[in-house]
Amino acid sequence: MALAGIILAAGKGTRMKSDLPKVLHLCNGLPMAELVGRALRASGVTDCVVIVGHGADQVKQILGDKNYRFAEQKEQLGTGHAALMAHDALKDFQGDVIVTAGDTPLLTGEALKSLVEAHQDAHATCTVASFFAANPQGYGRIRRNDDGKPTHIVEEKDATPEEKTIQEVNSGVYCFDAQALFDILPTLNNQNSQGEYYLTDALAAFARNGKMTHAVVLEEELFMGVNDRWQLAEASRLLNQSILKKHAEAGVMIVDPNTTWIGPGVKIGNETIIEPMTSITGDSTIGRNCHIGPSTKIDDSDLDDEVKAYMSYIHGASMQKGSRCGPYAHLRPGAMIGEGAKVGNFVEIKNAKFGRKAAANHLTYIGDAEIGDNTNIGAGTITCNYDGFNKSRTKIGNNSFVGSNSTLVAPITIGEGAFVAAGSVITKDVGDDALAIGRARQEEKEGWAKRWRDKNS
Repeated sequence: MALAGIILAAGKGTRMKSDLPKVLHLCNGLPMAELVGRALRASGVTDCVVIVGHGADQVKQILGDKNYRFAEQKEQLGTGHAALMAHDALKDFQGDVIVTAGDTPLLTGEALKSLVEAHQDAHATCTVASFFAANPQGYGRIRRNDDGKPTHIVEEKDATPEEKTIQEVNSGVYCFDAQALFDILPTLNNQNSQGEYYLTDALAAFARNGKMTHAVVLEEELFMGVNDRWQLAEASRLLNQSILKKHAEAGVMIVDPNTTWIGPGVKIGNETIIEPMTSITGDSTIGRNCHIGPSTKIDDSDLDDEVKAYMSYIHGASMQKGSRCGPYAHLRPGAMIGEGAKVGNFVEIKNAKFGRKAAANHLTYIGDAEIGDNTNIGAGTITCNYDGFNKSRTKIGNNSFVGSNSTLVAPITIGEGAFVAAGSVITKDVGDDALAIGRARQEEKEGWAKRWRDKNS
């Protein structure tokens, strides 16, 4: 059966004390709404509608339209009203729909899949995911009849003293027959303490109408909502720990789980070692038998097998098999480090192809360049790629040698097997197998230093 999803993401999140819409705050590197969306897709959702309100344009821009459609709730009239905003987008949809808030980043595809399976096995019109809370304060209570069928969800502010003792509570995640949901939502009223249209009332309405309602008890941690910055930090920690555990169980060595952060989209091969104080985020891929860290940050980068990265920052870059960088290297977007290449301490590479077994071991800047295989770049060398208006490229052939403290003024081409003398400023192309010297001739004036000291003493 087809499966759709609705993410309720229209609220501002006042307690976050931020101009950023709550659902866009990052939880372990990704917006909370995106984490919820990934869980929905993992459960089998093929059509996902995000209900936007506060900061609608910002939410649309950051989530994008590749995986989502959007519907706007212009007035904040409650969760039932918010869900109704998805009607036009899903009016022709036949199947079930999961409805969830956009601020529950610990939801998993497995949990949502179990909700849908239970819903379908029970032939239910409405199924709510519930959990038992040791302290149920603040949650809507699940009321069941003598047959165990859920008949009401009573919000905290509307609950009687007796109802407040109920420990089975509403998670805020539901599975509905989509057409039945959109038929019932316009019939709900707002006769409650909040004056809002509660989505929870849909369950009671279905029960009154003799429709099958169902509740599935799941783990409490899955439904942790985020209302302030501290809860966000706690959710990030819990999500990170679950990710680290999965990698460790797959054969990755996590030396210190307390200081290691790995994002939800990261892939890591087995036998790789992740040292303390390391962060790997975005759509990064780390191969097998790598050694990463300590104190390394990797974002949206691809590292092949047997790569070593020590105390470095790697962003939007790639490193091929057996290459290494660090300590204190900076690989910026577009840096492509070849197989077996060495990028040493205090080396920065940007938008450049760094060839197979090439080496830049110290204090070097390489930007907008192509460095050939087996080429050595001496300490203190820089490519002068920017004239204040335009970027220009430097091209160095295979098996070349650039001496220390050289300045290569782009656009420039240095041929294969060429040598650049240390301390040179190179402004013209250098041919294959040539020696380029771009420095003043050394002179020596005997006795000058003593005469200068005597004069000034």
